[in-house]
Amino acid sequence: MLSPGDNAPTADLLNQAGETFDWTSITGHRTLVFFYPKASTPGCTQQACALRDIIGQVGDTRIVGVSPDKPATQLKFADKYELTYPLLADTEHVLAEAYGVWQEKVNYGKRYMGVVRSAFLVDTTGTLEQVWYKISPKDTPVKLLEALAL
Repeated sequence: MLSPGDNAPTADLLNQAGETFDWTSITGHRTLVFFYPKASTPGCTQQACALRDIIGQVGDTRIVGVSPDKPATQLKFADKYELTYPLLADTEHVLAEAYGVWQEKVNYGKRYMGVVRSAFLVDTTGTLEQVWYKISPKDTPVKLLEALAL
């Protein structure tokens, strides 16, 4: 598990357009990197839309979503809910593992590996400023706005 002060991991991932995401595009900006389990599910939709709705309140802070979904699924999700920030396809869960959010989960007694919803505020130099493991969809935008107000 990562802590504030650690370097923020990066990985070569495709965005919803099928293009390799350029991590240098966020250099010099605070960035929220949030991990969600599956596009277009209720909790993930709530979280993604709530972040979309506060974009006007976060100044030049960037937002980047990450899930194990394929780029085409991410694109449908972005188009359907008018998400204007990058959604990265971590199909091999490389970035999720680096952040420590690829974990064993239990649902109805069945054990499986998956993304634990989490969010990370990265400072302008690529260092983790805030770390929120197991964050709820509704708390993600609240915690981001609180952190930016500090």
